[in-house]
Amino acid sequence: MLANVSARVQPLAVAARIVMLALVAALTLIATREPAQLRWIALLVVAALPAFLAPDHRVFGPLGRFAEVAVTGLAAGSIAAAADATGTVDAGFGAEAVLPYLAVPLLTAALRRRPTEGAALLGVAAVALVAGGTLTGDDSPITQPGFLAAGGQWLVLGAIVTFAADTMRQLMQPAEPTPQPYAEATRLLTQLRSVARSLPGATLDPGGISEHLLEELRLVAPGDRAAVLSTSGGGRLVVLAQTGAERVDWETTLDADSAIADAWATQQPQTASRSQARSHRRGEVSSLVVPLVAGVRTIGLVILEADVSSAYPSSVVFEVTGVTEPAAIRLEAALLFDDVRSLATNEERQRLAREIHDGVAQELVMVGYGIDNAQATLPEGAEETAEELRSLRNEVTRVITELRLSLFELRSEVDRNGGLAAAIAEYARTLGTSAGLRVHFTFDESTARLPAATEAELLRIAQEAITNARKHAGASNLWVTCTVDPPYAEIEVSDDGKGFADDRPDGRYGLTIMAERAERIRGRLKITPRHPSGTTVAVVLGSSGRRDSVRDSVSAPEGE
Repeated sequence: MLANVSARVQPLAVAARIVMLALVAALTLIATREPAQLRWIALLVVAALPAFLAPDHRVFGPLGRFAEVAVTGLAAGSIAAAADATGTVDAGFGAEAVLPYLAVPLLTAALRRRPTEGAALLGVAAVALVAGGTLTGDDSPITQPGFLAAGGQWLVLGAIVTFAADTMRQLMQPAEPTPQPYAEATRLLTQLRSVARSLPGATLDPGGISEHLLEELRLVAPGDRAAVLSTSGGGRLVVLAQTGAERVDWETTLDADSAIADAWATQQPQTASRSQARSHRRGEVSSLVVPLVAGVRTIGLVILEADVSSAYPSSVVFEVTGVTEPAAIRLEAALLFDDVRSLATNEERQRLAREIHDGVAQELVMVGYGIDNAQATLPEGAEETAEELRSLRNEVTRVITELRLSLFELRSEVDRNGGLAAAIAEYARTLGTSAGLRVHFTFDESTARLPAATEAELLRIAQEAITNARKHAGASNLWVTCTVDPPYAEIEVSDDGKGFADDRPDGRYGLTIMAERAERIRGRLKITPRHPSGTTVAVVLGSSGRRDSVRDSVSAPEGE
């Protein structure tokens, strides 16, 4: 650090001395009109030679600065007396011709972190000023208030330079290499991409990682059923993946009396002789619940079940934990990535909604008001113009309605208390009312929940399908079916319109968006014609299976 400061101080000190020497030489001639007084400037040049030739020398550097200060103080008295004798300026202004040079050696010492030397230089400067003002003959300027004021002023300024230079030195130091926001973001995203490529399936999808984990565990501890559960907030769990002949309604609350709750709380594997499903199986059952712990935090659970007794001795538990421990870190990375992506997506949607609402939507409203005013001020007989204005006003109203629906779509989110079906129903009901559609709902939704990111993608797919039906199908009826049985889900949107056509304005783009969203959650998008007319768009996640459990099932009457 000292080397860097020294390297920066040296050119600054040299430049300051050259400028100051030229300045005080010019001011001395102006104040005294005696070229002989330039001998003091020549002495200053000699005193400054160590600063030019050996600025870092331990002896010559400080001696040169002391010489500069002494010569400046003596010169101030001589030049002040000469200026007062010639009558050009008084003694105080005469001293001001050379005293600015005091700042150069004082500043150099301060920047080199030598406060003691700076204080000593101030003392030498004060003594030299007194000596210079006294030893100049009969007309000594030391008795004149102007000289004393000028000398005192520059001594105070020199003290400020000496003791306030620490801040200046810090400004001259090179800035610490701090990571820039975008550079740091690029580095982290690059690492994230590398991690994603090294994971099974080259993905950071929690569902894919969970399925791969179950495949690994199948080789270690064969069983009849298995599942990976993760927290979704609110003290509930969501099923990320499961295997078995039947779909199981796993216990997803953490406050129940179960091995699931015990494993979550203790962060230790738990075995039980009963199923961890809400509807307990009859007969012999062995359960093993292993917590997925990343660091000190439990991020999920693995449940293994077999229809035999004592299927999971300590040796099997040891092998299972050997597989789950590294998997917990991979799953945590995927869940964190999911959270970051969801937060970024939601923030961007809200930003776009605000910009549309505050920008183009308000401007279109003003255009509509302008058209209304134009209609009101039309002269009689301008029927053709009035009809054109009415058509234009209707078109503006239609565009404003579309914008409001787009804002509603951007701001729509899945309520973690209401569920996916409620969010889809609210959107379909709002758009159906605006378009005069009769909307028919059929919901078969489990009390278990899908991961939040998966529910968000399914909602967007349903929104796109409903919007396409409203805009392009020319339909009278819309059928929306929502079946949620985690990790299985199916959303189906059907209409009785004119069917899918290749010449739709945005049909292909809308299909691409839905297909990309379905692929992101490892789902399947199906588009089929509906008999006798219309189109059915369905997205399927996972595979369906029979399940004996309690569900919330709603079938709304036609037209509601």
